[in-house]
Amino acid sequence: MEIKKQDLELAIYGEITNEITRNNDDIINAKIQVGTGEVYSYLNRFDTDTMFSIDFEDDLLKQLCVNVIAWHLISLCSPNINIEMIRTNYDDAIEFLEKVQKGTVRPKWPLRADNPETPMDEAGNIQWSSNKKRNNHY
Repeated sequence: MEIKKQDLELAIYGEITNEITRNNDDIINAKIQVGTGEVYSYLNRFDTDTMFSIDFEDDLLKQLCVNVIAWHLISLCSPNINIEMIRTNYDDAIEFLEKVQKGTVRPKWPLRADNPETPMDEAGNIQWSSNKKRNNHY
């Protein structure tokens, strides 16, 4: 999945993006990297190499990334923007990613390849345990 400057128009009009960055695409590219990196960090159960590759397309993942990127971009300044709405979208995206991370929500994203030696529960979370407590009597 590749996010380009044009994709940011899902959250912010292009002319406002240009105004904020003063037509500097380097700033936009940096914010795209920061935002996608933040989303990436929540998705450790999934095959993130596939999900964030150029060939993978998923509208939900793209919208979540754009919402997070928009917040990072808006944090530079705020000409004619409803910051509360952008912040709400950012908070909603992070809340959704936290649910995905906990396993309470399961989007149609590819999971990481299973390691047969790693025990997993039904939600795909790694399980671990220890031996039963021993009571030694002398």
